[in-house]
Amino acid sequence: MMTQEQCTHRNNVQSSEKPQVYKVGIYGWRKRCLYFFVLLLMILILINLALTIWILKVMNFTIDGMGNLRITEKGLKLEGDSEFLQPLYAKEIQSKPGRPLFLQSSRNVSVNIVNSNNQLLTQLVTGSSGFKARGKMFEVKSTSGKLLFSADEQEVVVGAERLRVMGAEGAVFSKSVETPHVRAEPFKELRLESPTRSLLMEAPKGIQILAEAGDIQAICRNELRLESKDGEIALDARRIRLMRLPEGKASTSSSSSGTRQTVYEVCVCPNGRLFLSQAGTGSTCQISNSVCL
Repeated sequence: MMTQEQCTHRNNVQSSEKPQVYKVGIYGWRKRCLYFFVLLLMILILINLALTIWILKVMNFTIDGMGNLRITEKGLKLEGDSEFLQPLYAKEIQSKPGRPLFLQSSRNVSVNIVNSNNQLLTQLVTGSSGFKARGKMFEVKSTSGKLLFSADEQEVVVGAERLRVMGAEGAVFSKSVETPHVRAEPFKELRLESPTRSLLMEAPKGIQILAEAGDIQAICRNELRLESKDGEIALDARRIRLMRLPEGKASTSSSSSGTRQTVYEVCVCPNGRLFLSQAGTGSTCQISNSVCL
């Protein structure tokens, strides 16, 4: 049994001890670091929000599109000048109604048509070296649908009413030319020339050369031959001049002395050669046929 002094001492010890309290949370330097990171995150969010608003403002983002690019029911609508750094794939490209469409490039503009196997079928290239087109056929039509020009591997067709060649050397054809009408411009000359070879004109129903207000000249170095196999050659004019025909010399016994002869007779040799003979009371071709020898 405890004495009264021991009980009093025990009660004093128990009364002097305080109950122990456990603290829950972040305190000290950890709490300051947490507040710093939260503040930094809020600053980054504000900066990001400000940059997003600035980008939307600069790029002109709207519900319909971005800047000059508008999204419509028919596709994309682009206003103003645009620059494409990579290939553009589109089904149709058209300008605004009543406005032109410009395609500009510092090197060239190429339009390629390929099949399902990515094989090139048709190509259109415009560059500094010129204009090139590649395909099976090339056609140019008017607004009414009339064919003006067509070209393929077999032939080239010019459907215009008039083909005009403005070059100083004219048109050069390495092969034959088929045409129903060859005519020069008004008050201009028409010249058909073959500098090193022959010039041949053929027509099953005839060839007509007509100069209504000028002359027709046929000049050659060697022989000029007019031949009709089944018909005749007609010279229809008020005056027919045969220049530089040789003159047959008659024998001295039959020649008249004194006066100068001004009237001649046109004679024909058996080989068809023409010559002149001094006219007399009768034919003098027999006595002046020295040219035929």
